[in-house]
Amino acid sequence: MSKERNYAAVLSANKTYAGNFGDKGKLALPPARHFAILTCMDARLDPAKYAGLAEGDAHVIRNAGGRASDDAIRSLVISHKLLGTNEWFVIHHTECGMQLFTGEIIAGLLEDNLETASFDGKVWSNPKHGGGSKAGHDVHWHTFTDNPKSVTEDVQRIRNHPLVPKHIPIYGFIYDVKTGKLDEVKEATAAGKAAG
Repeated sequence: MSKERNYAAVLSANKTYAGNFGDKGKLALPPARHFAILTCMDARLDPAKYAGLAEGDAHVIRNAGGRASDDAIRSLVISHKLLGTNEWFVIHHTECGMQLFTGEIIAGLLEDNLETASFDGKVWSNPKHGGGSKAGHDVHWHTFTDNPKSVTEDVQRIRNHPLVPKHIPIYGFIYDVKTGKLDEVKEATAAGKAAG
């Protein structure tokens, strides 16, 4: 689908959605179910469906890998402090693209060229060369190789953050893109156990 068709399709879908908006304009600012999910931006994941959410139910924070980056933690802290969430879920997933490269690989690709790279199942390469930027070497890309370990590390990072209250439980899961099932990472949930 071309960019222009995507533009038209989004506007058309929004017109239909807005036309059936009903009472959703009366939803409260704080999430009704008082929890937040940190998960990946992968298009195969639909947190509303896999967690049974409707508009207004929960905060969903998404980034590449569903990682506990500084910005994700900032959002979680705001979610609790100003909007009352009191449970958090960290949900990574199987077959995550963040496992297919390292920080060095993406920084090197970007230094060479800024256009979309190709992946042959083993190696990333740029179809074009030139016009890149060295700025990719200054970014922490939060790549990982061990999915359960990365979930546990993210839960621990959130749990140990000085702005995160100890009474908030933080659960760790991996969503299976082949089955739609959430599999708990017990070590992560144990690390995120609420105190007090």
